[in-house]
Amino acid sequence: MVWPSSYRLNTKFMIHSSKYLILRDLDFFKSLDVRQIEQLANQSEYEKIKKTEYLFKSGDTLSFVYILIKGSVKVGMPTSNGKILLKEISYQNELVGENFMSGLTSRREFAQALEDIEFFKIPTPFFKSLLENNPLLCQALTQIFIQKLANLESRMSNFVFKKAQNRIIEFLKDLAKIKGIKIGFDEILVHHGLSHKEIAFITDTSRQTVARVLGELKRKNIIHFSTRKPNKILIRNAINLS
Repeated sequence: MVWPSSYRLNTKFMIHSSKYLILRDLDFFKSLDVRQIEQLANQSEYEKIKKTEYLFKSGDTLSFVYILIKGSVKVGMPTSNGKILLKEISYQNELVGENFMSGLTSRREFAQALEDIEFFKIPTPFFKSLLENNPLLCQALTQIFIQKLANLESRMSNFVFKKAQNRIIEFLKDLAKIKGIKIGFDEILVHHGLSHKEIAFITDTSRQTVARVLGELKRKNIIHFSTRKPNKILIRNAINLS
């Protein structure tokens, strides 16, 4: 079936209009004026990928800046001994990936979807031109990179000063704040999408320690999870999660 040209034009306008509205409402772009948001909508591509698919891979050309609109991704990088270093989890409305202002031409990191995700990808040259003409946007981007460094420093501090069990519990608390869905009076459901091995990477522990700590919390009825759906954790009492 061939659609009338007027319908195709209206559909294109609707897609562009939706992109404009989403980008306009992102805190990161609050400093842009109407004309700049319009340009950004023209340059951006809105895409979706399924769980386990890659947003980008290590070695890819650093051609785009990615902003996550829905879902979560794990960001990591391969090491020289063939293992994977999991650096962080990125969530909705976050900039994903390394500092594209570093002068690198290819990516050291990969980003893999932990669930079905939606995102914008923006050509790097265009994004850099936006930064050049908007000091407030530069400031917002600088704050993002500073926060990423602070998170890494906090993780290193936790590794030195906190026991493995405490690191895992702190990770659960952070997940509850970011991904938690409140159920009833004091229960929080977290769909994290991570394996025990991945939680171990993030908390700088071992897979066995993660399994042991989660098992202990389950036996104390502080959390609950099913062996059939280990990627979902119900925190029964957030106050006792300490």
